[in-house]
Amino acid sequence: MFLIYIVEDDINIREIETFSLKNSGYAVIDFGCAKDFYKELSEKLPDLVILDIMLPDEDGLEILKKLRRNPETKKLPIIMVTAKTTEIDKVKGLDSGADDYITKPFGVMELISRVKALLRRSMNMEEDKILSLGELVINNEKHTVSIYEKPCELTYKEFELLKLMLQNVGIVLSRDLIMERIWGVDFEGESRTLDMHIKTLRQKLGESGKRIKTVRNVGYRLE
Repeated sequence: MFLIYIVEDDINIREIETFSLKNSGYAVIDFGCAKDFYKELSEKLPDLVILDIMLPDEDGLEILKKLRRNPETKKLPIIMVTAKTTEIDKVKGLDSGADDYITKPFGVMELISRVKALLRRSMNMEEDKILSLGELVINNEKHTVSIYEKPCELTYKEFELLKLMLQNVGIVLSRDLIMERIWGVDFEGESRTLDMHIKTLRQKLGESGKRIKTVRNVGYRLE
């Protein structure tokens, strides 16, 4: 049975989330603040965390960053929850390492669907430690990127985007597939998020960024 931690200060929302997930067959432990969450986390790691951004004792984004810096929790599947609706708030959460993002108010079925999808992805086959294409090298274990043996600093999502392309060299990846694999949800009407990340990724890769080709009306390909 999968274990899920819910970090949410609104008791009504927390109770609905907990009840719904338990009815779907998951084990759930809920927390109203970061302090209690950290204490339980030090004793047992869950299979997934549902993390609210607005908490009384610590901002959810800061919690997320701490989890991604910790070797023990850096790969922990995390869904961010917030009442904020602007695209920049979503980008901040995703760039900080969130695997998915859900905005209040949301339906119970949507929450369950997101949880199931993320857990499926987290159970994917073990990744190769090293991925490379010419001068481009990704080290999954160290979470680093180098070009001609020189380090290239990428955000969490830029790294995941480049890794997905390196895993599918020469193959056209549709926009929908990239959004589902990297962000875990189809941001309908907000595909600019992907375009923005491709743009910054190309810039950071320098000449190597030219390897990322745009396939009009379809998606992108690394060659």
